[in-house]
Amino acid sequence: MTRRIFSGLVMAVVVAHAQVTATISGKVEDASGAAVGGAIVAIKNLETGATRTVMTDDMGNYRVLSLAVGSHDVRTEKPGFRAAVRTGINLAVGQEAVVNLKLDVGELAQEVTVSSETPLVDTTTASVAGLVAEREIKDLPLNGRSFDNLITLNPGAINYTYKSPGTVTSQGNTFSVAGRRPLENLFLMNGVEYTGSSQLSITPGGVSGNLLGIDAVREFNVLTGTYSAEYGKRAGAQVTVVTQSGTNQFHGSVFEFLRNSALDARNFFDQGAVAPFRRNQFGASAGGPVKKDRVFFFGNYEGFRHRLGISNVSVVPDQEARQGRLPNPSTGAYAPVANPRPEMLNFMPLWPQPNGPDIMVPATAPGTGLVPSGTAYSYNTPKQSINENFGTAKGDYIPRDQDSLSISYTIDDGNNLSPLADPLFGNYITLRSHVGSIRETHIFSPRV
Repeated sequence: MTRRIFSGLVMAVVVAHAQVTATISGKVEDASGAAVGGAIVAIKNLETGATRTVMTDDMGNYRVLSLAVGSHDVRTEKPGFRAAVRTGINLAVGQEAVVNLKLDVGELAQEVTVSSETPLVDTTTASVAGLVAEREIKDLPLNGRSFDNLITLNPGAINYTYKSPGTVTSQGNTFSVAGRRPLENLFLMNGVEYTGSSQLSITPGGVSGNLLGIDAVREFNVLTGTYSAEYGKRAGAQVTVVTQSGTNQFHGSVFEFLRNSALDARNFFDQGAVAPFRRNQFGASAGGPVKKDRVFFFGNYEGFRHRLGISNVSVVPDQEARQGRLPNPSTGAYAPVANPRPEMLNFMPLWPQPNGPDIMVPATAPGTGLVPSGTAYSYNTPKQSINENFGTAKGDYIPRDQDSLSISYTIDDGNNLSPLADPLFGNYITLRSHVGSIRETHIFSPRV
């Protein structure tokens, strides 16, 4: 049986602020606690050098949207006051960090620096969410390197062992979050809905049943309830994935993982030897500047090669039946079939050879006991073959502080040949999914 599924998705979004970016807001006051209006607030991304500048209103408030995730410094200044700087602001996807600053009277050339971490509790929203940061994604062990398994780090998230309809024999991941059905979850990659192709709107993934590309993931956030109106296509969890970007520092990785049957035990149904198994996962990633502070790139590739001997037990014609002889159901004695059809005998070689015991059945004659059925067991290990290639490319362009452009593209291409009980038959699937996004941010005025 052959099944071919092709799914493609190339989309662009205009506004996806809370999905792939973060926000900083706060208030600027003087030493007495009075609001300082008209103060300049500059927020600098320490990874790319990009700087966003806004001005406080008459109440001293400011708010900066569409900031990239990562480390930032916040600086505020106004004539007649010493500049104030807050460092150590690490933004996560969808987060709104509150950074209040205090200006002291003095020369503008003087500067007061305060180091602090971003508060763990977001007091600006009622959303219930759980962030899986870059460190957890890279350091926690994952069988198959499928990063969606980390969704279960969040309270109320359960991973079911579920046979993915697109992968036939590969185990895919299906999640229930806060008691919702798996079909109600929504996955977003860089702000674009990410259905993948293997599970058809359940959980993204390819023919291997894994969600590859862990080295391309910066972090992801799992919203479990009371999220804003920009979400809500589905009532379950909203999983927002942000991919890596290039920075002013070159960075990359090369990896190879091997798993095989060298130390496996023999299965009860294996005849004489352990079923062969070999899985290779390999790849590389690289990112860095094309032009410092202006143009950046990031790319990632992961290959998945899987060869597994599946322990099968089949019921096949015994050696007598292959010669056109069947047992008498009363006595068990074999006799030639009257007027056999030659074309039927031609199908016998298509069945695997019996290598197990004959199958006995009760005789129709009373007191005879068990007699041969004309069938026997065949133990075999047909090979499952999975090949999958996953790639991500992302480019960022910052022509000036008021503009930024980000383009990303992801492809997941693979094939899966999974045998059935008869090793001469099987399911062959090819899957290919595309996800693309373009995001442009323009600041019309620092007061907007």
